[in-house]
Amino acid sequence: METLESPVREKRANRVINILAAVIPLAVAVLLGIRQKVDLGDWTTSLPHINAVINSVTSVLLLMGLYFIRQKNIAAHKQTMLTAFAFGSVFLVSYVLYHLTNESTPFGGQGWVRPVYYFLLVSHIVLSVVVVWFVLRAVYFALTNQILKHKQTVRWAYPIWLYVSTTGVIVYFLIRPYYLH
Repeated sequence: METLESPVREKRANRVINILAAVIPLAVAVLLGIRQKVDLGDWTTSLPHINAVINSVTSVLLLMGLYFIRQKNIAAHKQTMLTAFAFGSVFLVSYVLYHLTNESTPFGGQGWVRPVYYFLLVSHIVLSVVVVWFVLRAVYFALTNQILKHKQTVRWAYPIWLYVSTTGVIVYFLIRPYYLH
């Protein structure tokens, strides 16, 4: 049964989602632009490797979530997708922490792999900004039991989120040889 949210609550939730969807990418961009890096120790150099694992797990969870919903196992779908959301949140914190403490690694590949890398990187970055809004809406609609709106949002959110988490791993493997150890 579809739950109807009060117009005031719905409006407030939309405002929060819109603000977060704008503030998160803006904050990440500002933090990435800071030239003076914070020294928290050498352990932060391992964060790209951890982030690749987080993105890999997120991709698997997204695929599992699709499987569970197609099997009509709503409880497993919900748990899996909320876990994917939690992993995405941890990734965001870890990603910002890495770039706050370490210089960006330049890509050193040459030949055909160079344009492939940059295509994947740019599309990954652009869609990672876009997906925040969709995912926040999808989670909100699911948690408020607005299943029709959830399904409509997920039609866009799911493929973009899966693309972003998967290309994050691919980009990592392409740039991994150039990380300074």
